[in-house]
Amino acid sequence: MILKFKDKSTFEYLIVGLGNPGKKYEFTRHNADFLFVDILSEKFAFTVKKLKFHALIGEARINGKRCLVMKPQTMMNCSGEAVKEACSFYKIPPENIIVVFDDISLDVGKLRIRRNGSAGGHNGIKSIINHLGSDNFPRIKVGVGAKPHPDYDLADWVLSEFTRTEGKQLRVAVDNACEAVALMVSGETERAMSNFNS
Repeated sequence: MILKFKDKSTFEYLIVGLGNPGKKYEFTRHNADFLFVDILSEKFAFTVKKLKFHALIGEARINGKRCLVMKPQTMMNCSGEAVKEACSFYKIPPENIIVVFDDISLDVGKLRIRRNGSAGGHNGIKSIINHLGSDNFPRIKVGVGAKPHPDYDLADWVLSEFTRTEGKQLRVAVDNACEAVALMVSGETERAMSNFNS
């Protein structure tokens, strides 16, 4: 069942999965969080197909909260453009923006939830912080594994695909991220951190 909302005026939360648009990036490490959005939409029966705010968006009801769910289509390094547009339009404060993104410092299958913080070298997060003028938004880091050796080019690594085994581990992490989001929009971020932080 696809939920439809009569009141188009506001959303309580913005949930953002970062990635790069286009088939060639579909199964790469950098796009782990587009997969998160896909699984979230299955679990809560909504679609993310409408193009608005330089993003594919969908409307979801998660634990009674009206949420705008987004896959920015700007390329990773400009993700803040889409986030800023949506937040400005719907007057969503930074603390009600949940950003899900890939993290090479975590093993595949691991999560780390934070209430706020710096970009930590992630260009998508850096763009969001720059456009919002704030780093006070919660985020879920999804582990995609470290480079195989220090000399390995970072761009090549994050744009590489997961192995079959890693794919299974990633699915577990994404399922957990969906559960974490449901807790976070219910005001239970501490519980989400306790349950899922690696």
